[in-house]
Amino acid sequence: MIIIGCDFHSRFQQIAMLDMETGEIVERRLEHETGEAQEFYAALPKGTRIGMEATGYARWFQRMLSEQGHELWIGDAAEIRAAMVRKQKTDSRDARHILELLVQKRFPRIWVAKPEDRDTWQLLRHRDKLVRFRTSMRNQLHALAMGEGICRKKKLWSERGRKELEGLALGEWASRRRKDLLQMLDRLDPAIAELDQAVREQAQRRSEAVLLMQQDGVGAVTGLAFALLVGPVKRFATSRKLVSYLGLNPSEASSGGKQRLGAISKQGNTLVRFLLGEAAQMASRKDPELRRDYQRLKFRRGTAVAKVAMARKLAVRLYWVLRQAAQPQPPARMQGSPASPVVEETLPTF
Repeated sequence: MIIIGCDFHSRFQQIAMLDMETGEIVERRLEHETGEAQEFYAALPKGTRIGMEATGYARWFQRMLSEQGHELWIGDAAEIRAAMVRKQKTDSRDARHILELLVQKRFPRIWVAKPEDRDTWQLLRHRDKLVRFRTSMRNQLHALAMGEGICRKKKLWSERGRKELEGLALGEWASRRRKDLLQMLDRLDPAIAELDQAVREQAQRRSEAVLLMQQDGVGAVTGLAFALLVGPVKRFATSRKLVSYLGLNPSEASSGGKQRLGAISKQGNTLVRFLLGEAAQMASRKDPELRRDYQRLKFRRGTAVAKVAMARKLAVRLYWVLRQAAQPQPPARMQGSPASPVVEETLPTF
């Protein structure tokens, strides 16, 4: 068997390859654009194990290895770096370090979503970017209106508000800015509506997302994003581990018997954490229990802390919805059939 430690970069990769039968170690630098990397891996026997850090710009590499029948392990970049004792960092050292972790069975392998799920993530990210662009354009147009003494807030985007905005007497370049922003806004609205429909269709195809959408405040976007991020819920033993994975757990710097907690770690997925915050605010209006907790925390700790706490509570609720759905249900007893006899366990005597 051949094991390869790969230090992956956008244009090249440094590898350290070990042949388990002969014990030979080979170090090479493979270029990507010239096709050298693809030719190298195509010549290797199927089943070769390659380890690399989690990084971007590697979708083509993962797809190529899968087509060639190789086994790719992706590891936690922070844990891989923490396992390196020496402070000298070079590409060759990193490749040898990854190879060493693979051989010693200490490689911090992480879960990787299926290709179709990763493609669905592109839909959610694209929609999020367009919505943020639209918000930015609306803020700019609203600033132009307020500069002329008109503050309509949401009413500015009604038919009457739009006519009032277009009728403002502005300077030459301010008028050009207003015209361009309105044109881009008109193009964005139907595009976002189309993406919203696609998100709803994707959410309806996933049973996990449909279950999550039954919770107050959770719509198609939040339900689909949460289901994609969590994946198999059994990989999280407790809700605390999921909360930590989302970055909603407090940072900690405790020592000497004193516990010091700080703000949330924010080490998880930014988009899902943002969506949970929005969904939690809506759920706090409809759910009596969440509303009571939100009002109490808001009075004691302030609005910001209360919103984060509600996002955490909502994440825990959604976790248990998925956990209960994943538990195997006992077979239903036929109506009229006798109940199974209770067999008492006999303990051995000593």
